[in-house]
Amino acid sequence: MSGTRREIPNDPGRKERILDAALDVISECGVHSTTHRKIAARADVPLGSLTYYFDGMADLLAQAFARLSDTMSRFYRQTLQSAASTAEAEAAVVELICGPSYATERDMTLIFEMYAYANHSEAVSATLRTWLERSRDSLALHFTPGVSRALDALIEGWPMHRAFSDDPLDRRLVTETVHAIVAAGPRLSTDTAGP
Repeated sequence: MSGTRREIPNDPGRKERILDAALDVISECGVHSTTHRKIAARADVPLGSLTYYFDGMADLLAQAFARLSDTMSRFYRQTLQSAASTAEAEAAVVELICGPSYATERDMTLIFEMYAYANHSEAVSATLRTWLERSRDSLALHFTPGVSRALDALIEGWPMHRAFSDDPLDRRLVTETVHAIVAAGPRLSTDTAGP
């Protein structure tokens, strides 16, 4: 037994509580105002716990955003896996855009923060790329690659617009737009390199 602190079993849920607390602080204060002290206070853990589990703030933020991405990707996948037909898959896409569970106000704030921070963090940029791949893989359970790419942009973008609009989301318009994209499937190309 070497006696190092990292080998001593500790509260098994503490790391996850710290990550969830970090996401809470980011959603309330922004990445720029997130500190070790605020995270520790929110998680109700000693300040030293953060250095026990994480190699500095950059590592903590990267792991927190990876946790957010994983949680949202799993929900995204489960929503699409439950669809038994193309019509049900279209309805699932509409629910991801319009429903209350996928892109909550807190989620949207965190997504904005993650996109901005990814410009300064290769680890978070890699998390975003993986998230895009997972989303398109989930859509590919029902749709062609071209349709999956278009629908993913819609699922990602429409809630972003909604976050800054005073107008309520028009579910009928979303439904018609999703259906039009799916119907255009044979004409959609996955080649993004062309003019």
